[in-house]
Amino acid sequence: MRRTARTPRTSRKKRSSLANRAIAASAALILGGGGLVAVNVYASAGEGPSGSPPITRAQNTGRQMSTIDCPDAGDELPDVPEQARPEVDRELAAMDTQITDAYRQFADRKEQISRDPGLAENAVLGPLRNKRTASLDRIGIAIGRVGELPAGIEGLAGCSLRAHESASGNPGGNPGEDTGDGGNGGSGDGGQDPGQGQGGQGGNGPEPSDFVDIQSVQPNVQRPRQRRGASRGTFTTECGRNENGKFNPDNVIVAPGVSNGAHHMHDYIGNQANDAFASDDDLANGATTCRNQGDRSTYYWPVLRLQNGQDEADVNADGGGKDQNVGEIQTPSQVTLKFVGSPVGRVTAMPRFLRIITGDAKAFTNGDANANASWSCTGFENRQLKDKYPICPEGSQVVRTFAFQNCWDGRNTDSANHRTHVAFAQPNGRCPNGFRAVPQLVQRIVYDVPPGPGFAVDSFPEQLHKPITDHGDFINVFDQRLMKKMVRCINDGRRCR
Repeated sequence: MRRTARTPRTSRKKRSSLANRAIAASAALILGGGGLVAVNVYASAGEGPSGSPPITRAQNTGRQMSTIDCPDAGDELPDVPEQARPEVDRELAAMDTQITDAYRQFADRKEQISRDPGLAENAVLGPLRNKRTASLDRIGIAIGRVGELPAGIEGLAGCSLRAHESASGNPGGNPGEDTGDGGNGGSGDGGQDPGQGQGGQGGNGPEPSDFVDIQSVQPNVQRPRQRRGASRGTFTTECGRNENGKFNPDNVIVAPGVSNGAHHMHDYIGNQANDAFASDDDLANGATTCRNQGDRSTYYWPVLRLQNGQDEADVNADGGGKDQNVGEIQTPSQVTLKFVGSPVGRVTAMPRFLRIITGDAKAFTNGDANANASWSCTGFENRQLKDKYPICPEGSQVVRTFAFQNCWDGRNTDSANHRTHVAFAQPNGRCPNGFRAVPQLVQRIVYDVPPGPGFAVDSFPEQLHKPITDHGDFINVFDQRLMKKMVRCINDGRRCR
């Protein structure tokens, strides 16, 4: 198992002079209405608002490119036969690595590409397309051995460069509306020279338009009405805050058996056996940080880093600096793991080893269809942001919330795209046809970070640390007795731990 050893840190320590300058600068970013100007001491030069549609190499003359945009092959393969999944998963992980490597090539030559668009095809996009074609061919062969060859997957090989443009939009909108609230977006480069990221995520974000003053956001939380027969209880499991510093850049759900399958670092609480190579038996027998030893579930999410110029032990490691995730990892000040019921009826037990991913680590390029993280501040949690980081007032802390899928297909603990075996309830609170309600995990993570811009979640390098890429992962390893207790508690309307 690969781990990064470190002493857990909290952010309210003596700040470096760089951090103090950064915080002072961030205060100047707040205008009367809470919008942001175009100054950002953390962003690299030329990193302006992103999220514009992909453009071809013939169109990019004179425009600043920000990232590489590739079709997500995993989302296009929802029906992979069970026998082919290990090989398909390895190839999909290889394709993520191919994009990461291509992004590095692009980032190293960004200024040259802006002057010579043909270089993008010759040095980046062409070689990437060839590698993706080979991987897609191997995926087709693996599936074809045991099932029907997928149609049209060869069309997923091509990638493009995406340009950033100044635009206006509203917080919580689509990825293409990538500016602050009320149209107060910024142009982004802040007048810096190339390379002056001053600790900002390896030069690939975040940027001013990724942040908005929470006080400028209108209350927007709506909760489904509780109907007669609703399961109103809650069950809370206490598993700590990752005080012991368990991190790795693996993802045993999406890329089992592949080291650095995530290309970003995860916080882990609960099960301590989780890495890329963990089997269900390993998880069943693993130690847990949960107070109730009947919960050996694993809960993990991308770390949040403070952009204060402080290096972590992973600065030269996979998932860290090698994947352009830099800065000081923040230990949450609070983590709450609560399971809640259905607003329209009773819940049933979730199966052991059920895997759920909520949110989309590639939502910046995929679009927001599967994005599901919410960002807010303590004292303002009736105001939730989807594609912005919040600027919290002094005395308020940053809050990340994940409400996981709460409907299960009744058969499968996973699916080929890791999504179709679970679903969210419909607006009326009922599960889709063929699905049954299970306890819903609601995960709340709080951070005591300095007010203002200057933090971001880890991400795949080409996703530019956008808040919309935030996501959470859960594998149910409750024992049968404790799961039954949870279900009874929720259905009986009690509050249990």
